[in-house]
Amino acid sequence: MTTAACPGSFDPVTHGHLDVVARAAALFDEVVVLVVPNPSKRGLLAPERRAALLEEVLPGALGAAAERVRVELVPGGLLVDACRRAGAACVVKGVRGGADVDAEVPQALMNRHLSGLETLLLPGDPRWQHVASSLVREIARLGGDVDDLVPPAVAAAVHEALAGT
Repeated sequence: MTTAACPGSFDPVTHGHLDVVARAAALFDEVVVLVVPNPSKRGLLAPERRAALLEEVLPGALGAAAERVRVELVPGGLLVDACRRAGAACVVKGVRGGADVDAEVPQALMNRHLSGLETLLLPGDPRWQHVASSLVREIARLGGDVDDLVPPAVAAAVHEALAGT
């Protein structure tokens, strides 16, 4: 069985994230979505909440393929170690454009250097290339509508988190 890891902060999970996971699930026997908190980013949703939301929305986004996808919260450390624990032979990352490629290639090369772990970069679906979690958070903070950028449960969680700030 070939397992791939789809790591990210998923703060919040967007339709673009779900598209990448669905496409990875079509390529691999199993996909592990790794929720990796990013200490350099100010998070809106707690990592545990992000993982719970992923578990809630994946079945609707992936259909039957969701049975081959699991979500794990990574407490910290190197991504290659989390992938090893998850049994992943490959990392799958979505890229929206050149800036994402410029950021992901050095990470992919370092992961391969550290552990032999390969990375597959999937071009983002054009419908979602403009969507980033940081933009979703900013739009929601400023009172804009994010309902078409994230699943309904995620939009509700974002609005709830912002109501508490």
